Amino acid sequence: MDLQLNHRVALVTGGSQGIGKAIALKLAQEGASVVIAARGRELLDQVAQEIRAAGGTVHAVQADVSHDAQCKMLIEECVKTFGRLDILINNAGTSATGEFESVTDEAWQADFDLKLFAAIRLARLAIPGMKANRWGRIINVTNIGAKQPRAKSMPTTVTRAAGLAFTKALSKEFAPDNILVNTICIGLIKAGQHERKAAKAGISVEQLYETLGKDIPLGRVGRAEEVANVAAFLVSEAASYVTGSSINLDGGASAVM
Repeated sequence: MDLQLNHRVALVTGGSQGIGKAIALKLAQEGASVVIAARGRELLDQVAQEIRAAGGTVHAVQADVSHDAQCKMLIEECVKTFGRLDILINNAGTSATGEFESVTDEAWQADFDLKLFAAIRLARLAIPGMKANRWGRIINVTNIGAKQPRAKSMPTTVTRAAGLAFTKALSKEFAPDNILVNTICIGLIKAGQHERKAAKAGISVEQLYETLGKDIPLGRVGRAEEVANVAAFLVSEAASYVTGSSINLDGGASAVM
């Protein structure tokens, strides 16, 4: 299927590894020019080289989107490099969790800045150009804990829940401008953090994934490429009537639609 992403420009935050890297690779494969952003320069450059080697067009920008000034710089770099910004993938974030009484004000603020306020600031900066072109796509990557939070899951589940509300409100306000806003709520997806967890436990990452997969209806942990496939669909013309939606990408693990 031709997703009609040629001549589109996409920004992917947290684009140097995991889900962000997979989304950037997929969008570039589908013909979009991609700007990837992350805090670490080395991994960013590696992903950029990988995209170029596959024939894609990419620009790597080192940025910490938890800071307002760097969000502004990032959007300016997109427009300066490619002349426009059509697609915004708000993917930057970590899975910060702990016992409620141990989570400090500083930890709460850092999580809101990295996840919610980064998405707010980048969307606010990107939307004027999307409105002018009467075409835009925004995806906020959240997780299933936002709908069904567990004990000791804060601050992540709270900031992600705010991301769901932000997605829905934004989708309604800018639908008349043909700016579609959706969220992908991820479950367990293979990532570097699992490799570190396995090493700490003294087992192989394959053993860890086998154990984690037993609690998932599909019987396995998801792959970053599977998130990328859904993201590519949502930003394409194939999903031109989808906005304000949250898609669970969790192998059936969540009990909440």
